[in-house]
Amino acid sequence: MASETPVAASALTNGPTPAVKLLAKLGNGAMAGVTGVSIIFPLDMVKTRLQNQKPINGKLPYSGGIDCFRQIVRTEGVKGLYRGLVPNLAGVTPEKAIKLAVNDIMRGVLAEKAGTSIDRLPVMYGALAGATAGLCQVIATNPMEIVKIQMQVSATQQVASSGAGSQVTAMGIVRQLGLRGLYKGTACTLLRDVPFSFIFFPLQALFAQKMHQRIYGNDGKPSTLSVLAGSTVAGIVAAAAVTPADVVKTRLQSSSQPVPAYDGLVDCAKRIMKSEGPMAFFKGTVPRCLTTAPLFGIALMMYDMQQKILGW
Repeated sequence: MASETPVAASALTNGPTPAVKLLAKLGNGAMAGVTGVSIIFPLDMVKTRLQNQKPINGKLPYSGGIDCFRQIVRTEGVKGLYRGLVPNLAGVTPEKAIKLAVNDIMRGVLAEKAGTSIDRLPVMYGALAGATAGLCQVIATNPMEIVKIQMQVSATQQVASSGAGSQVTAMGIVRQLGLRGLYKGTACTLLRDVPFSFIFFPLQALFAQKMHQRIYGNDGKPSTLSVLAGSTVAGIVAAAAVTPADVVKTRLQSSSQPVPAYDGLVDCAKRIMKSEGPMAFFKGTVPRCLTTAPLFGIALMMYDMQQKILGW
C-alpha cells in the first residue's frame, strides 16, 4: 500500500490529464452555449426575419425590429418566437463546445510559446487563437444555421401556400437537403465566423481585463462581472463588423430563393447590391448585435464560472 501513495499524490499534484481537461472544456462550452441561446433566441428570430425579408408589392413586410416582433407574436403566437430552437440547440451544443474549447486551448498553447500567461497574451496571438476556433466551429455551425434559418422563415411562406409553413420540421429539412445541402453557404459562414472570432476573442480578453482593473484596481484574473461586460462589448463590435457576411449567408441558406436562385456567394452579393443598394448588407445589424452580444456575454460568463469552479 505504501508504494501506491506517491503515485496517488503525484496524480493529485499534476491534476487532470489533458484528455480530461479537453472533455471538461468541451462540456463547459456546450453548457454555456445552450444557456446563452435559450435566453436570446427570440431576438435571433427577429434578426433572421429582417435580413431575409423582401418587398411585397413594393413594400417590406416589417418596418423594423419592434414591428417584426409584434407581427410574429400576433400571427404565430409567442411560440413563433422560438421556431427552430430545438435544432438550433442541437447544433449550438457542439458549436459552442468547439469554439470556446479550441480558443481556450489555443490561447494556452500560444501563451506558452510566447513565454507569458494566458491573461497577458498579446493581441495578435489572441486573434490567431480566435480565428482558429472560428475555423473549427464551422463543422457544426453550418448545418445548424441552415436548418434554423429555414425554420425561422418558413412561416412567412404561408402567404404563397396556406399552412405550409407550420408543417416544416427540422428532420424534414435535413432529409430534403441531404449532407451536401447542409453545407450550402459554407464559404460565407467561414467569411463570417473566422473574422468574428478573430475580432471578438482578443477584444473580449482586453476589455474584460480593462474593466476588472477599473472596477477592482488590480491586474488579477478578470471577475465574472468583468467577463460578462467585456464579452458583451466585444460582441457588439465583432457582430457589427461581420453583418454583411451574415446577410449574404442568410439569403443563400434560406429556402425562400429569388428566381433565378442565387448562384453562390459572389452572385448573391452582386444581386443584393444591384437591387437593394449597399445598406442592404447591414439589414438586421441592430438585432444581430442585440442577439450576438448578450449571447457571447452570457456564454463566456458561464464558461468562466465553470472554469473557476474546476480551479482552472
